[in-house]
Amino acid sequence: MKLIYGVQDKPKFGKLIIYAFQQLLAIIAATVLVPYVVNSSSGTEILSQSAALMGAGFGTIVYLLFTKFKSPVFLGSSFAFITPLTAAVTFGYWGVILGAITAGLVYVVIAIIIKLAGSGWVDKLLPPVIIGPVVALIGLDLSKSAVSNLVSGNGGEYNLGAILIGVITFAVTILASVKGSKTLRMLPFVTGVAAGYATAAAVTLVGYHLLDYEACKYIDFSIFTQVTDIEKWMPNITFAHAWDFDFKNLPTIIIAFAPVALVTLAEHIADHRNISSIIEKDLIKDPGLHRTLLGDGVGSMIGGFFGGCPNTTYGESVGCVAITGNASVRTIAATSVMCIVLSFFYPFILFINSVPTCVIGGICIALYGFIAVSGLRMFKHVDLDDSRNLFVVSAVLVAGIGGLTLSFADIQISNIACALILGVITNLLLKPRKVKVVKTVSAEDGQAEQDKSMFDAASESQESSDGRNEQSR
Repeated sequence: MKLIYGVQDKPKFGKLIIYAFQQLLAIIAATVLVPYVVNSSSGTEILSQSAALMGAGFGTIVYLLFTKFKSPVFLGSSFAFITPLTAAVTFGYWGVILGAITAGLVYVVIAIIIKLAGSGWVDKLLPPVIIGPVVALIGLDLSKSAVSNLVSGNGGEYNLGAILIGVITFAVTILASVKGSKTLRMLPFVTGVAAGYATAAAVTLVGYHLLDYEACKYIDFSIFTQVTDIEKWMPNITFAHAWDFDFKNLPTIIIAFAPVALVTLAEHIADHRNISSIIEKDLIKDPGLHRTLLGDGVGSMIGGFFGGCPNTTYGESVGCVAITGNASVRTIAATSVMCIVLSFFYPFILFINSVPTCVIGGICIALYGFIAVSGLRMFKHVDLDDSRNLFVVSAVLVAGIGGLTLSFADIQISNIACALILGVITNLLLKPRKVKVVKTVSAEDGQAEQDKSMFDAASESQESSDGRNEQSR
């Protein structure tokens, strides 16, 4: 696609703030949801939404520094670590910090190996026929979350009004992106969220507060009464409470977090392949996979120190770049700073918590759809008439969409990781033969000569295939 702002472009300050806020809207729901889910599952209040937002901001700044401000990617709280985090919070604040350090160190070690051995193996192990379907699968897998949010009314129940509000949000977003003025085309998410929130507020005021119809309660305005609770204005920063930890629990923490970090490595590579295709620059080579991994790993450690949640590259951020055409790394940096500043502004956290899930669902239809389509574009030149390629793509999509997972004690390998592993194995078993370049036949040589050349080429290819085992020996 044609980018309006390239990676090194500098939007004017006023526009930069608005673009950064749009990026923030794209990533914030997932970022603050992780601590909420962990606290709900564990029955604790160790993780803080505002602190997680701060951790994402600092983690992204670290990532940008390691990648020399060449990669427009935002890091946020990783859903993959919800299960180990739920276990880690039982050990207190030190438990979640050591978990984040463990996850980050896995990336750091792999980055060092890649720096010494090179990243050529990535292209061989993860060609477009694998990485493309995996990226598409990330978007398709997230689509379940988008639809679940879209249909949810008050209390999470199925609600036709919620669907209507979500569809209005989606419609305004795409109309702003495609039919809007130059300014609106750069701000489709801000426009969509504003339209969806305004619609939900109007329906809530009339349907619930005036007509007393419970199903029309899409926004709980009473949440804003908490703004007077001064204690909640200060983020519950993790390292500020980490004073006591029994290091006998360290092996348990390592076993819980390290395997998951290996799984998210695949998502890291997939997201960087995806953003590379959007900006038309291979980030695996420049700034290099070792730098992106170092940035992600150290960023996760820093994120854990502040908010307790290990970070990961965000597909929502990549989708926002794709839809808006704004790949300016300065926008990502401004978003990071904005996250840190707003983490101290409790009314903003309350506003985010008040946004109806159906509005988030409407936005995510566009975001997750673009992730899926970006993946499909990555392997559009792959010959699917070749059964070998067809089997590889089929293995990835069916295993991923079907929800194949592997569980070992407290460790669970996600469907995305299982799909990737199965795709790699299938590709290795059906490794394509090298293409044999045949001398081109000119038009003057006649149709008969062309037919003869094609017959000879086919014969040579068959002979090459038959003698493959002998050559390898």
